[in-house]
Amino acid sequence: MCFGRLSSALRYSKHAIPLLLVVQFAGSAVGQEQTDDYLLHDCHFHLTNYIQEGTPIRKFLSIMGDKTGRCMLSGIPLQQQWMYASTGEFAPTYYTQTDAPLYYYSFTDAYIAMQYKSLTPEEQDRFDPMITGFNPTDMYAADHIRRVLLTFPGVFSGIGEFSIHKEFVSSKISGEVATINNKALDRILEFAAEVGMPVVLHCDVDTPFPRPDQDPYIVRKLGELIHRHPRTKIIWAHMGLGRVVRPVENHLGMVERALNNPDLRNLCFDIS
Repeated sequence: MCFGRLSSALRYSKHAIPLLLVVQFAGSAVGQEQTDDYLLHDCHFHLTNYIQEGTPIRKFLSIMGDKTGRCMLSGIPLQQQWMYASTGEFAPTYYTQTDAPLYYYSFTDAYIAMQYKSLTPEEQDRFDPMITGFNPTDMYAADHIRRVLLTFPGVFSGIGEFSIHKEFVSSKISGEVATINNKALDRILEFAAEVGMPVVLHCDVDTPFPRPDQDPYIVRKLGELIHRHPRTKIIWAHMGLGRVVRPVENHLGMVERALNNPDLRNLCFDIS
């Protein structure tokens, strides 16, 4: 589900992701646009997992049924390596099951595109496919996104979910560690603004198990990133929370201030 404001026109995509729900926050509605009889529209769903397996798309469509109208559709940009020296015959399916590294898996975008194209036009109208199979530390990442759009015209609606800071995941990924200040990330967000595509960004609000007096420095850096890209619609995944990443002090107050700040009109919150 999504909390807040979303973009309305996507030049490279077939249709925009809609404003999702009437959400009551601090006694007032922060978003209201419901034009059908569905209970919700979902802006955060991964069709595949960390070994690129998942629910067949038509089975998932039946799960959506008459309750979920439209659903964001993305793969997982990371593949968990099965390192025999580490786990032997045990094949890990999740990043907590092994010390072996993760690596970026670009084929996920082609897989999502082909799953989407296997549907009828009416079925396709229920999904908003997203591009996620790129390395956010790579200055060529924006070129990958452009290439995917040109290879599968009319398929993709946005970019993400991809991760910058993510608890135990970031340190497991082979190569350079993603950071908010990386110029490659700026280039991705600039391209997203150029083509009118929203970006679903995972960035933990704090480190796991912080000291009581520890400054949540990531919040400040994320705020600077959002201000640097006022034309890019950024959806902050999970409101910055995670399995072991807990709310910062007055977390909901921080969210409310962001929603009420006219300088942050490009920021939305995913409450999945």
